[in-house]
Amino acid sequence: MPDRPKQKTEYVCNSCGHVSLRWFGRCPACGKWDSLSEQARQDIADQDVAILTSDQAPVLLSGIDASDTGTRIPLEVEELDRVLGGGLVPGGLVLLGGEPGIGKSTLLLQILMRLARMGMKVLYVSGEESLAQIRIRAERLGQCPDGLWSMCECSLDRIQAAVKEVEPRFLAIDSIQTMNSPGLSSAPGSVAQVREATARIMKIAKSMAIPTVIVGHVTKEGAIAGPRVLEHLVDTVLYFEGDRSHSFRLLRTVKNRYGPTFEIGVFEMTEGGLRQVTNPSKLFMGSHVSPVPGAVTVPCIEGTRPLMVEIQALVTRSNMAMPRRTTTGIDSNRLAMLVAVAQRQLGLALHECDIFVNVAGGLRVSEPAADLGIIAAVVSSFLEMPPAPASALFGEIGLTGELRPVSRTELRLKEAARLGFSSCIIPASILSGVAVPEGLTILPASDLKEALVAAGLHENGRKGRH
Repeated sequence: MPDRPKQKTEYVCNSCGHVSLRWFGRCPACGKWDSLSEQARQDIADQDVAILTSDQAPVLLSGIDASDTGTRIPLEVEELDRVLGGGLVPGGLVLLGGEPGIGKSTLLLQILMRLARMGMKVLYVSGEESLAQIRIRAERLGQCPDGLWSMCECSLDRIQAAVKEVEPRFLAIDSIQTMNSPGLSSAPGSVAQVREATARIMKIAKSMAIPTVIVGHVTKEGAIAGPRVLEHLVDTVLYFEGDRSHSFRLLRTVKNRYGPTFEIGVFEMTEGGLRQVTNPSKLFMGSHVSPVPGAVTVPCIEGTRPLMVEIQALVTRSNMAMPRRTTTGIDSNRLAMLVAVAQRQLGLALHECDIFVNVAGGLRVSEPAADLGIIAAVVSSFLEMPPAPASALFGEIGLTGELRPVSRTELRLKEAARLGFSSCIIPASILSGVAVPEGLTILPASDLKEALVAAGLHENGRKGRH
């Protein structure tokens, strides 16, 4: 009896997608340990490389009519339209990522129901829920409108056939990890399946000019659906973030070929679904009747919108050989650098203390304009002195203690004046040419010491607990 030919296998990294003919304990490409999994090899001739197949011949770019493709479909929800750059683009492929249970499916179903109420035919493909479960969730969000089609399917071939039959104006796939192509022998959710599924869905969206949203879960490493190659294929990447202990959610734009990036939309999770928050500054500001030690307010910029954010700090004497530096919402390395600058320029014994810094409301702040606010909050807690009442401050701190300029000063000042702040400490180098809103007093400072004195935080007023 002749021996059957041995099936060829390969090893694919679940983190970066690197393919190897032999197994390694550590991926040669990304360095992850124990990330290579064995799967059957696919010959190039047997693969359905959907992203490369096209029957079109080269044409002149100047002769292409893109008037219909460039027409956006507004959702008439301010927070959603902001992060999408004005609405959905026909043929655009949007990746909605986030941790399991954060509310991605709820947000997606609300978008579909809103489009259906606008008279559009939409198709919702779910590989995780039954039709009865989808109907129950839709009833919780409101009356189920006509025009909302749904199916429970994981096979890309049957999904493609259903799209051609229904011809929807909008397509949603939930989630990309459950989709599989019969031409690949690997399991659903693997690197090969995710990459192939995204490529085939992208071909459907582009060829039929259907706005499409695919949902991808975030892995333990923080990447959507495993490797970052998925994010390179799509047109727009949205991250749905939030703490399950809070009711507020942030929809953040990371990539957008048709609009601005790093925009955020703020939503509140309620019993009836997600509700947009039109004035998010009130969420991230403190509710203190009077100033308290360790809490300062900073005008931050997220995308194109200003937000008033409260930064809180707690400084206590440490009983450990290595004091702790714990942060929530800011980079811990940034805090370590700012603490070192404060010790050098102000002569404070912060090396003996545990320091905890938190951004109220669960927001993540990464811009350098928050440097002055972080140091002010730490110094305020260390000296047990509250900052000046109704005051805000912002500015980047250099290693020598100088206050460096930041962008979009006027937007920050307008937001501070709108919310009732009477004074704002800013870098002196950006004072010229800035339109100051009525009722707001500007306190310029050239270095860290001047800024803290203007904020009412100085060594002479400390209570001495430390």
